Amino acid sequence: MIQLKDIVVKFGDFEALHNINVHVKEGEFFTFLGPSGCGKTTTLRTITGFIEPVGGSVSMQGEDITHVPIEKRNIGIVFQSYALFPTMTVKDNIAFGLKIKKLPKAEIAKKVADIARKVDLSDEQLAKAVSQLSGGQQQRVAIARALVTEPAIICMDEPLSNLDAKLRVQLRNELKKMQREFGITTIYVTHDQEEALTLSDRIAVFNKGYIEQIGTPNEVYNHSATEFVANFIGDINPLGEGFMKGLGLPGDKHHFIRLERVRVNRAKDADEFQVKGVIQSREYYGLYIKYYIDAAGQTIKVIEKNDGINIYEPGESVSVGIHPQDVMSY
Repeated sequence: MIQLKDIVVKFGDFEALHNINVHVKEGEFFTFLGPSGCGKTTTLRTITGFIEPVGGSVSMQGEDITHVPIEKRNIGIVFQSYALFPTMTVKDNIAFGLKIKKLPKAEIAKKVADIARKVDLSDEQLAKAVSQLSGGQQQRVAIARALVTEPAIICMDEPLSNLDAKLRVQLRNELKKMQREFGITTIYVTHDQEEALTLSDRIAVFNKGYIEQIGTPNEVYNHSATEFVANFIGDINPLGEGFMKGLGLPGDKHHFIRLERVRVNRAKDADEFQVKGVIQSREYYGLYIKYYIDAAGQTIKVIEKNDGINIYEPGESVSVGIHPQDVMSY
């Protein structure tokens, strides 16, 4: 569907993207994830045509679009700021791209009504000025405006970052539902790991202008390809010398384990390394409890499902177990 081949982007002497290769499949929800300044938005802007690479090519449905103007790429864009016209009505904002295309008024009215219904905007809201809407409603308007022109692909640059936490989670769910219903190929930019893991079919993890790994949420989380990915995606324990010796791990590598993979007070398995520990402190989250345990000469973090019965107190002795196959080494 969309293919980036050996993309290089420079700003003066600074090379922002180094040989970026990505292939986004038809109908896929594909996320560019990484910290600020890692190249994810630059890559998105290269796809949409706002930035022209100094090397490599961008193709869509087999056609080279590297030097095709923005307006001819048939790509819908949702900006971080939404970029809506605040004094215009919602209806006119959504219709803007159709008017530029000089479609007949009756066709514009029908398309706007159809898309408004699909993104859950009422007739009353369509008549309002955008400035009168909530942040969540404005986000729906931005998505409707991007989709109404029936683009082959939609690109979203951190569209939830300006919303409060509760609304962000709510709209995240709606966004995925809408994407499934429309079946449209979506490229999404975010620095939020949870957002990426929840929404995506596949994720490209960016770091300093390079892609460290491309994979499904499960692959990047449970089978992180590099030390950077392991540390950036979710929380993780670096293993110290005590656990390394007990597990027979080589000293010339760094070793990590996810919090939920550490076993507390379980019967010892044959290949498991188990050691005594002491609960240092805990954080209660309701669904789960996060423990900080002193064991094997280090503090190890553990997440345990909250069953309402086995809740350990600070100062309590527990066993801590790790399976060698659960360790990620780099």
